[in-house]
Amino acid sequence: MPHRLTVATLMLDSEMEMDAEQTIAEIERIERIFELPDARPLGPNDLAAANRRHDKMLAHSPWFRLWQRYGVCCRSESPVIQLPE
Repeated sequence: MPHRLTVATLMLDSEMEMDAEQTIAEIERIERIFELPDARPLGPNDLAAANRRHDKMLAHSPWFRLWQRYGVCCRSESPVIQLPE
């Protein structure tokens, strides 16, 4: 049985279309916000996390392990070698 087209159906469709356009505009606005660099200063926890990621990335390097054990280090925490398991 074919569906009858009514004024209510047309109004509902146009309202849904406007909601979709508004949703797309909001998503694009949020994407633009997240493209901006974070202007907040790094805190001690941020620096410690960055140092841990750096150490983990270079943990396989014998030169890095030597530097970490005997080299000059500007970090406030004592160096810890974490070998991959």
